[in-house]
Amino acid sequence: MELIVEQADSNSYLASTEIVDVQDPTVQAIIADIRSRTDSDVARAQAAFEYVRDHIQHSFDVDSDVVTIRASDVLGQREGICFAKAHLLGALLRGLGIDTGFCYQRVMRKGTPESGFALHGLNAVYFRNLNRWVRLDPRGDKPGVHSEFSLATERLAYDIHPELGEIDYPYVFTEPLEAVVQSMTQSADCKELFYARPSEISTQDTARFFR
Repeated sequence: MELIVEQADSNSYLASTEIVDVQDPTVQAIIADIRSRTDSDVARAQAAFEYVRDHIQHSFDVDSDVVTIRASDVLGQREGICFAKAHLLGALLRGLGIDTGFCYQRVMRKGTPESGFALHGLNAVYFRNLNRWVRLDPRGDKPGVHSEFSLATERLAYDIHPELGEIDYPYVFTEPLEAVVQSMTQSADCKELFYARPSEISTQDTARFFR
């Protein structure tokens, strides 16, 4: 898939924000550790990806009520849903000087169209030595769901089935979608959030890519 970036300015994909809080001391500590153990953008991106994928629990998988949103909160609680884990990976990579954005897919909630649809969040990472964007999915593995760090071929958590109404969006956003953050903020717990997640990207959001 050819990805479409929201901004040509790479600084937009390096910014520290309220949600992607790169400058938080706990986030900075992980960044410093990764930097001390690795010496290239590829190695650092892989280390950050595997840290978030393997060491941060997916809240739905562990039947947790906790809703984390900011990267530092995800790190502190050691858990979050896909969006939250993408926020943390984004913060780590941006802190390592690697351009990172946010991508989304529309997936079936429980494996069938009848169960409804929800957005799934992941990241896109720009590797200067490759001169291209690569999507990485730090969701975390469970039976039937597995992702890998791969530069040659995408190894994402979910296979998308367009014939069943799923969508693989090509957009690379500079910041997490407002509708996604709003659904997380307004949900009392993860059980409510499971159904409160947006089911698709709005036309208003996609219009930003074609100005």
